[in-house]
Amino acid sequence: METLTASAFFKTDIVPVLDQSIPGRLHVDLSPDELVDHVLIRGEGRLADTGSLVCDTGKFTGRTPKDRYIVRDETTALTVEWGEVNQPIDADTFDELHQRMLDGLTDRDVYVRFARAGAMPQYGLRLRIITTLAWHNLFSYNMFLRPKVGEALDGPVDFTVIVDPNFEANPATDGTRNTNFTIISLSKGVILIGGTGYAGEIKKSVFSAMNFILPIKFGVLPMHCAANVGKQGPNGQADTALFFGLSGTGKTTLSADPVRRLIGDDEHGWADEGVFNFEGGCYAKVIHLSPENEPQIHAAIRPGAILENVRFFPNTATVNYADGSITENTRCSYPLSHVDNVVEPSVGVAPRHIFFLSADAFGVLPPISRLTPEQALDYFLLGYTAKIAGTEHGVTTPTATFSPCFGAAFLPLPARRYAALLKERIEQHGTQVWLINTGWKGGGLGIGKRMALPHTRAMINAALSGALDSVPFVQHAEFGLSIPTRCPGVPTDLLNPIDTWEYKGMYTAAAKRLANAFTEKLKEI
Repeated sequence: METLTASAFFKTDIVPVLDQSIPGRLHVDLSPDELVDHVLIRGEGRLADTGSLVCDTGKFTGRTPKDRYIVRDETTALTVEWGEVNQPIDADTFDELHQRMLDGLTDRDVYVRFARAGAMPQYGLRLRIITTLAWHNLFSYNMFLRPKVGEALDGPVDFTVIVDPNFEANPATDGTRNTNFTIISLSKGVILIGGTGYAGEIKKSVFSAMNFILPIKFGVLPMHCAANVGKQGPNGQADTALFFGLSGTGKTTLSADPVRRLIGDDEHGWADEGVFNFEGGCYAKVIHLSPENEPQIHAAIRPGAILENVRFFPNTATVNYADGSITENTRCSYPLSHVDNVVEPSVGVAPRHIFFLSADAFGVLPPISRLTPEQALDYFLLGYTAKIAGTEHGVTTPTATFSPCFGAAFLPLPARRYAALLKERIEQHGTQVWLINTGWKGGGLGIGKRMALPHTRAMINAALSGALDSVPFVQHAEFGLSIPTRCPGVPTDLLNPIDTWEYKGMYTAAAKRLANAFTEKLKEI
C-alpha cells in the first residue's frame, strides 16, 4: 500500500483545467462583488447592514455524515477503513451519477472556481469547484486558497468538486441512503455533492480527500484543528499552538486571540517543514456571537462574508445572533484577509503546545490538565466531547460522543495511523499537550454551568506563557490527569472539578462512569 504512485491519486488527464464536459452557461472565477450581484439578482440571499450576505442552506442546516461515501476501487479497497464512517459505493454507480449531474447542468448558470487547498504547495491540491449557486461559489472563494491577481494554478487540477443542491439521487437504484449525498472518488479526483445546500459539505469533502492522500503519499499528519502563533522568542521563531476539537468546542473562538496571529481555524497539516493551513478562510459558528467575547469574528463579518441560517431583527437588516430558530448551527464564512493579525502565508513552525478541547457534557473533566505523552495519545484516539446541537442534521441536544482524532467523520484511514504520526511529531519536537474542558462545571448538562470563556482563555494563556511551569500539580483520582493548583486569572476553586459540585459523591460516581467509558472505548479503537 505504501508504494502507490501519484497517478493513483491524481489522474489529471481526465480532469483538464476547463473543457467542454461542463455544460451550461459558465461563470468562471467571478470576483466577490460580481458573485454578490448574482446572489442578489437570483434571489439566493440578501444583504445585512454589515454588507455581508445572508443565505439559507435549505432543508439541511448541518452535515449529514451518514450520507458520505467513498468509491471502492483499486486505490481504496485495501487502504480505507470501511464502515459506518467510510461507506463504500461502487465505481459504476459513481460514474453514472457523475454523468447525470453533468447532464443536469445543461442550460443553467454554472459557477466555476479554481483554487488550492494547502498553504504549502508541495502538499496541496489544485481544485476546480463547480456550483449551481452563486453563493456556494463565493463560499468556495472564502474557504480555499485563492490565486493572487494574475497568478495561475501550477498545472492541471487534482480534484473537481461538483455541487448541485437540486440534484437528488434515487436510493432504490443509486445505492445511497437518502436523496442527498457526498461521494468522493479518490482515484478519479472527483467529488459529487447533491441534494443538500449546506455549504460545509464542500470544505469537509476536500478535507476528507487530503486526510487520505497526505499520510500515504507524503507522511504528513492532517489535523482537524485550529492554529495560531505568538510573538517571536529568543531563537527568532514564534511559538505555534494547535487547538484540536470538534465543532462547537471552541477551535475558532480560542484560536482567534487578539495577542496572537491566526494561521487557520479548522484544518491543518504537520509536515517536516512545520504546520500549514489547508484553507484560505474561516467558518465560524455565530450563535450568540458578541463583539465582547469574540471580537475578531465579529469584526470579520463585513462585505464578502456569508452568514448562514441567521435571522434579522424584525423590520431591519440587522442580524439577531441570538436567534436559533432555524438552527443552533448558524455560521459565517469569511476569507483570512478579514482577520487583522493573520499569518501570511498560513504556515508556522512545529507547535510548542497542543490543546485538546472537549465540551464535557457531564461536567467532570478538569478545565485544564497537563497530559503525559501516553495520555496525549489516548485522548487523541478518544476525541471525547459533547456533540453540539445543530452541527449535524438531526442533532437537537448536546450528546456525549467519541470521535477518534477529533475528526473521525473525515478520516478514511484507521485512527491509529494518524495517532502514530502525532506520536512521532510530539516526540520529535517535545510538544506539550493539554486537555481543556470548554464544557460544564458544577454538574452535568442541565444542572451545571458552561465554563466562562475568559477563564478558559486565561488558562490557555497561562500554559502558553509558561506561567504554569512552576505551579504544583495534583493528580485526579479517577482520570490520572495532572491539575494545576493555581492559575493566573482563574479562581482556584474552579481548577479541580470536584470543588464545583455541591454533592461530592455524585461527582465521584459521574467521574468513574466517564473514566470507565474511556477505558472501554480505547479497547474498541
